[in-house]
Amino acid sequence: MMKLRMRTKFLLSMLLISAGLTWTSLLLVRRTVQAQVKKSIFADLNNSVSTYQNFHRARELTLTHSAELLADLPNLRALMTTQHEATIQDSSTDLWRLAGSDLFVLADRTGKVVALHTASPGFTRQMAQQSLNPSSQESSSQWLYGAQHLYEVFLKPIYSGPAVENKLLGFLVVGYEIDDTVASQVSRIAASQVAFYYGDTIVRSTLDPTHEAELARHSIVHSAPGIPGPEQVQLGDERFLATSLELTADKAPSVRLVVLKSYDQATAFLDSLNRLLLALGLTAVLGGSALVFFISHTFTRPLGNLVAGVRALGRGDFHYPLDARGGDEVAEVTGAFNRMRDSLLKTQQELIDAERLATIGRMASSVSHDLRHSLAAIVANAEFLCESRLSTDQREELYQEIRIAVNQMTELIDSLLEFSRTRESLRRTYGSVRESVDRVVQAVRTHPRFHVVRIAVRQEGNCIGWFDTKKLERVLYNLLLNACEAIAGVGEDGRINIDLREVPGGVQIRLSDNGRGIPESIRGKLFEPFISYGKENGTGLGLTVVQKIVQDHGGDVVVEKTSEEGTVFRITLPIVSSSTTASSGEGKPEFPPLARAKKVESE
Repeated sequence: MMKLRMRTKFLLSMLLISAGLTWTSLLLVRRTVQAQVKKSIFADLNNSVSTYQNFHRARELTLTHSAELLADLPNLRALMTTQHEATIQDSSTDLWRLAGSDLFVLADRTGKVVALHTASPGFTRQMAQQSLNPSSQESSSQWLYGAQHLYEVFLKPIYSGPAVENKLLGFLVVGYEIDDTVASQVSRIAASQVAFYYGDTIVRSTLDPTHEAELARHSIVHSAPGIPGPEQVQLGDERFLATSLELTADKAPSVRLVVLKSYDQATAFLDSLNRLLLALGLTAVLGGSALVFFISHTFTRPLGNLVAGVRALGRGDFHYPLDARGGDEVAEVTGAFNRMRDSLLKTQQELIDAERLATIGRMASSVSHDLRHSLAAIVANAEFLCESRLSTDQREELYQEIRIAVNQMTELIDSLLEFSRTRESLRRTYGSVRESVDRVVQAVRTHPRFHVVRIAVRQEGNCIGWFDTKKLERVLYNLLLNACEAIAGVGEDGRINIDLREVPGGVQIRLSDNGRGIPESIRGKLFEPFISYGKENGTGLGLTVVQKIVQDHGGDVVVEKTSEEGTVFRITLPIVSSSTTASSGEGKPEFPPLARAKKVESE
């Protein structure tokens, strides 16, 4: 986890607080302005709808007045009395021009269309007949639709004589088309984009074709008329607020006007406002950070010096200079730290002296016990050799016992001397780790106690490089001997596996056995000197020497796993180095003293 200095924490806190306040202010301002803009747009939409309603009523009054005047013309009445379609169609052209409407329709008393005149081609008699709904009422407003043409019409009955006599000759229908010109006029009046619907079909709109196609697929097409509030519509990359106005009074299909006002254009000024607020926020953050930096530097500099003193103490430097001047809390802590450091130095020296004496005592006790045991064996066997009645075999057996005791004393002395050697004492030679393993296995197998132990060696990858052959074999011999002693009670089922695997820059050696495992009482201090368990003649230096030799090579040795089912030791040994490493000399690998003795016995 990354550690932050107090000054950095001050700066980060200031940055986070300033940034949080700035963004919160921006968010509140933006939401408030957006809400206000929505209210304003909705008010504009309502005003636009109201304006169009007034415009629509004015057009209806004009249309109604025009229809009433035309229906009372004598020549129109006379024309309708002929009941001849061709004559009515040809003779009604002048009347249509007089009316000045986009649509002029005449129907007989049954409602059949007998004359049709339109300003735009495409709208036929059949379309007019299907949409026309004549009645006997005095007048009615209707909508006719066909071939993408939408007309608002006014129907007026034509009577022969006074209307009270109810001598109906036919019907007059005059109207205007909802075309692009009307849509543009409504758009200018409403100061918005508009779209006229007939049912679910867009008839005319002031939107561009792409936006119009997207609007046709939008849910507003199928929504209920008279939306209580503005509905947000996304058309391409632009957002709109929309509302609708029902132009038919509960008639199907419905005719609607949808008014859309661009929300993005109305809120465009928010971008400049946001930039201004962001610039002010950044200025505040930078100014506040600079102020916090200068203030924090004044307060954190003594703390920084104190932290440097603590780190120096962690490295073992008890004399790092610290300034304890001042009367604040930091100066008081610094003074207390100085006193604590002096006390620790004194206590540490006392502990080192005590530990040195204790170590010397443990070493002297262990070494004297082991040496006395071996010397006793030598003296006893030497006295037996003085007997003249001994046979040659008996003398050879006594001689071998004396030699084994001497080898044990030599092994003990070599282990003690190993601690005094430094890493520079390594004599690296170029060789194979597998060959060293095989030699150690052969040496261990010569021991009579371990004849039944099955030892398997497996290799994966290249295990050749520069290392101290003699010392590596000493490591392997100690570990393998411990493993053999651990499975001594297993009998013929005892087995040991040695796995060699090439790793980047070296080799990994895993030595596993199915013995009784390492006792819980010594697992935590396994590599400490003079730690032994269950061995009659153990010195407690074997694993300590193993660890030192491996670490001298720059490697590591660990207990990977231990339980009642067995133990696994893992050695990671760098064996590849520069050629200059081997310049100290080459030599033939040698066995440890005890291994040499065993080999001689086998011969």
